[in-house]
Amino acid sequence: MHQHPQQETAAPAAGTHRRRSPRRRTNLLLGMAAALATAVGFGTLASPAAQAAENPYERGPAPTASSIEALRGPYAVSQTSVSSLAASGFGGGTIHYPTSTSDGTFGAIVVSPGYTARESSIAWLGPRLASHGFVVFTIDTNTVYDQPASRGRQLLAALDHLTERSPVRSRVDSDRLGVMGHSMGGGGSLEAAKSRPSLRAAIPLTPWNLDKTWPEIQTPTLIVGADGDSIAPVSSHAEPFYTSLPSSLDRAYLELNNATHFAPNVSDTTIAKYSVSWLKRFIDEDTRYEQFLCPLPRPSLDIEEYRGNCPHGS
Repeated sequence: MHQHPQQETAAPAAGTHRRRSPRRRTNLLLGMAAALATAVGFGTLASPAAQAAENPYERGPAPTASSIEALRGPYAVSQTSVSSLAASGFGGGTIHYPTSTSDGTFGAIVVSPGYTARESSIAWLGPRLASHGFVVFTIDTNTVYDQPASRGRQLLAALDHLTERSPVRSRVDSDRLGVMGHSMGGGGSLEAAKSRPSLRAAIPLTPWNLDKTWPEIQTPTLIVGADGDSIAPVSSHAEPFYTSLPSSLDRAYLELNNATHFAPNVSDTTIAKYSVSWLKRFIDEDTRYEQFLCPLPRPSLDIEEYRGNCPHGS
């Protein structure tokens, strides 16, 4: 579903001035002060420097519907592999990260595959999300049969590896972390968020878990279900997971239209669009992405249903 981005206005650049007499300088300053007061009164003045000071985590240009639906975002991406021998508490994987260091550190996300699946099943999310200004670690689990609680612990172990031991640790802001996962990996992302409330975002994708209630979670959570899921039917997994989250929490439930349990295993524009928006809003605190989350998306060819609240503090 396409939405028109909010129109932005840029503040005019300051020009250069010739040397003036004290009286002329005083009159000029008074005039500028009056203009400034008028502009602030109408709420239209916001210099780039002021915006940067307001949110030091903002990364990349202002988003549009087409930019967050594109196959790649504004950042060039590099990757490095972590072998299972070098991993502690998880099965290794691939770290995808913005090549440039000019913007400082980035928030980070770890993504777990589902039951019987390997990293390759969720690998597309690595470069897709990293190109929007994140360090993304797509992992293998210790065994393909690990249950959600184990996958939750492995997501956290991979985050610790990323921030403490990985070759890109200097690029990661260890205070701005999130988790994602598919199927039992999605159930694992709920487990991880429950165990580590400091996480900034969680996105379970067609999640599966025997535990149906998650009132302990304090992490902003976007749950993605699929209307045609016969392995983790939304009626017994994604929906009760969502409704059990605290109503005071930043939360959302996105149900894909005409989709199966395996929708997250291939490049999917709807999953990417709302995942990027959620991660940018809550890991980067970037309110420029609220336009895609509020007002709530309406049913469409791609969306069966969307529930949730507008981000708090909007």
